[in-house]
Amino acid sequence: MSDSTRHTDTRERLLDAAEYLFAQRGVDATSLRHITAEAAANLASVNYHFGSKEALFRAVFARRIGPVNQERLERLDACERAAGQGPPELECVLEAFVAPALRLRLDPAHGGEHFMCLMGRLYTEPHGLKTVIFEQFREVFQRFTEALHRCLPDMSREVLFWRLFFTVGSMAHTMSAGAILEHFSQGHCDPADADKTIRYLTVFAAAGFGAALPESSGEST
Repeated sequence: MSDSTRHTDTRERLLDAAEYLFAQRGVDATSLRHITAEAAANLASVNYHFGSKEALFRAVFARRIGPVNQERLERLDACERAAGQGPPELECVLEAFVAPALRLRLDPAHGGEHFMCLMGRLYTEPHGLKTVIFEQFREVFQRFTEALHRCLPDMSREVLFWRLFFTVGSMAHTMSAGAILEHFSQGHCDPADADKTIRYLTVFAAAGFGAALPESSGEST
């Protein structure tokens, strides 16, 4: 085995171990010694490949979120091409946003439930890395916000941001807590059915975006 192969193997083991332990224990409760023990590596290897726990945490997210965001943008490009000179279809845009993330939940080769659990912790735990990680979504949010504004040109930016925020929350809850739905529905709902889950969430989000505001809401453009 070459030196470069050994280095790659060690780096991937560290990423896998960090992803698993961050998801199980939480970021703050996971030390570098926990990670190196799980990865059968040493502290020097963390410094060599990442330099710090924060950099390792960023790399864990970049490894999973990078491909998801790339697929989102490719799907959005397809929606816009299909629309030609007009605005893209609302459901097409929303499905382009939610589908890649929901499919990741069911893909053990790319993190699966471990990464989804970590995403759930990111939304709920009060550690300072949350803002740092959300920077990885900046381009996606900008592109999708503009696309949604073209779909709904009469909607104020304020309302659009609220509704996109609610959509993200629905998606995150579905990804991190699907087992709860299966339990309380007594098996009628199967969150492992990716196609159905994506369709239901897309339709739900589209209805939310299209809903009228109460007259007393004070919407402004």
